[in-house]
Amino acid sequence: MAAPKPKASTPVPGKMSSRVWFYSILLTLQYGAQPLISKRFISREVIVTSSVLTCEVAKVVCAIMLMVKDGSLKKLAKEWTLIGSLIASGLPAAIYALQNSLLQISYRNLDSLTFTMLNQTKIIFTALFTFIILRQRQSIHQIGALFLLIMAALLLSIGEGSSKASSSGDPEQILFYGIVPVLVGSVLSGLASSLCQWASQVKKHSSYLMTIEMSTVGSLCLLASISKSPDGEAIRRHGFFYGWTPLTLVPVVANALGGILVGLITSLAGGVTKGFVVVSALLVTAMLQFLFEGKPPSTYSLVALPLVISSISIYQKYPYRVKKKEA
Repeated sequence: MAAPKPKASTPVPGKMSSRVWFYSILLTLQYGAQPLISKRFISREVIVTSSVLTCEVAKVVCAIMLMVKDGSLKKLAKEWTLIGSLIASGLPAAIYALQNSLLQISYRNLDSLTFTMLNQTKIIFTALFTFIILRQRQSIHQIGALFLLIMAALLLSIGEGSSKASSSGDPEQILFYGIVPVLVGSVLSGLASSLCQWASQVKKHSSYLMTIEMSTVGSLCLLASISKSPDGEAIRRHGFFYGWTPLTLVPVVANALGGILVGLITSLAGGVTKGFVVVSALLVTAMLQFLFEGKPPSTYSLVALPLVISSISIYQKYPYRVKKKEA
């Protein structure tokens, strides 16, 4: 029972490391399979807000069940405070909401290749804010691994085949409504991810509780927008579950479980590890498309594969050594 020892902000050794690997593999598979199962099981008639809200409810239900299982739900009544909740989860949830709005604006004004390439910069901003907020340093090898990962992400973005030029010819519109929003969104993503890591590792806020709180905040924001949004009008006209089938629950629940895994990985290993998972998931998507749709992976995907493997290996093998500096 000597497990409680490694409670530092960077969980590297032993059992915790193996748990991180396990959660990362599960999340990579979920991220990789999500586009395919969503395309297959969610029809175009399904109202987006209804699937997002159901996903948030599913996250809350799963998180409560896991808290009951590990016994942490009993402590909640004694330890939970509204101010602590707003600091730990309300602020990141608000930042993520703003980030999503900025990404929607950017996506409409950039071709998808440029959008995806600029969106990868959130990996660097996550590492930067992790250093500023948590003083979590990266070794030279790890910084090199991050750049390898970004190179792989750019190759995979090109491999997605978005050769379309931007439909807008106005350079000012592309800059102020395309490039600037996605870059600001990447900064906000890095900040929110680091704040979640700070709340879980420094303030010891349970990742399950953060999932419940952030899902609740996100759901309240969505419900507030329903009164005037086109989705709200569609729900009032056709009903909340319009276009749903029993199989629609498969991608919705899978997405909810992915959200819980993100919280666990962020609390155990930090937001940078999540960046590796996201890029690795693009390779899983390419492989699944080949297996189930007969679409072979692009040359870019095949070149990116060794880059992703190398970056993960280097990042894990050469962490920043605090003890050497103290000696």
